[in-house]
Amino acid sequence: MSPQPVVPPFAVISGAQVADVLTGSEKQIVDLVEDVYRLHGRGDTVNPPSYFLRFPDRPSSRIIALPAAVGGDRPTDGLKWISSFPDNVAAGIPRASAVLILNDHATGYPFACLESSIISASRTAASAALAADRLSRGERPRRIGFIGTGLIARYIHHYLEATDWTFDELGVHDLSQEHAESFAGYLGGRPGSAPVVVHGSAEELIRESDLVVFATVAGSPHVHDPAWFAHNPLVLNVSLRDLSPEILLASANIVDDIEHCLKADTSPHLVEQLTGNREFIDGTLFDVLEGRVELPADRPVVFSPFGLGVLDIALGRHVHDQLRDAGQLGVVDGFFHELDRYGNNGSAARSQH
Repeated sequence: MSPQPVVPPFAVISGAQVADVLTGSEKQIVDLVEDVYRLHGRGDTVNPPSYFLRFPDRPSSRIIALPAAVGGDRPTDGLKWISSFPDNVAAGIPRASAVLILNDHATGYPFACLESSIISASRTAASAALAADRLSRGERPRRIGFIGTGLIARYIHHYLEATDWTFDELGVHDLSQEHAESFAGYLGGRPGSAPVVVHGSAEELIRESDLVVFATVAGSPHVHDPAWFAHNPLVLNVSLRDLSPEILLASANIVDDIEHCLKADTSPHLVEQLTGNREFIDGTLFDVLEGRVELPADRPVVFSPFGLGVLDIALGRHVHDQLRDAGQLGVVDGFFHELDRYGNNGSAARSQH
């Protein structure tokens, strides 16, 4: 007989707690992300389309809802609610902020609210590091270039560094010279850092890099010339909208999820609109993990990850469980009040989730 469902305690998890759990566990997080990609590829997830809340008076800003459910040995449902307000950068605060809600698989009750900008950045960086490793043809690239120098670029560099990448040269380019120089200063201050070059143009950086990371807030393509990629680099198209269709049509294209990635005027979506088909997609990262895709040596390889909500849910669950097992959850007593169907009492038996 199945155990009687109980209402789980509700915990609030701060960004500081999230950072404490994740710092030093980067290799484990990359492995977790790989596991979730495999679950997703095998159909053991639910990942509906994201919902974009846009504002007529603030056209550059948006808040995105990513509902998702992850199966496996720790099934969890939930929602990431993440905002992107680019004007924040001029005010000296990060562009993005987020919370993550986790729901109990058995009862549907939410059992945690986590600060999620760190979770979002970490899963993005772990996904990028995994893709960079698995999409490298032969030895890992050693000349790395970053176009866009914000939080995501920093996290991607950190995850590459933490997963034993070594660099001969690090390139940096940003529309803001101040931001480019600040990021270069951060990179140059890392232990054993490689030489850091601030490039005056995207073309210069791309031509001098074997791994190119796009981590911008671009809303439409600004890189158009396939000749810049004649040396066939690996490209992490993390910000999704920097590259013109001509670039992707001259490349091998890997995505995290075809249906999700070909939406909202991403670069791959623009190619589909131009050509009327999806034949330019060579496969998904899951296909690569399963050995189903052979990557060409004579074309650039572009990885375009839309960013799956299932990654956030799985990583949030990992953080929650680590804190729970350490006795460090900040539980909100009495968060759920009306727990009797007929109002006979205001509480019910609870158990640690």
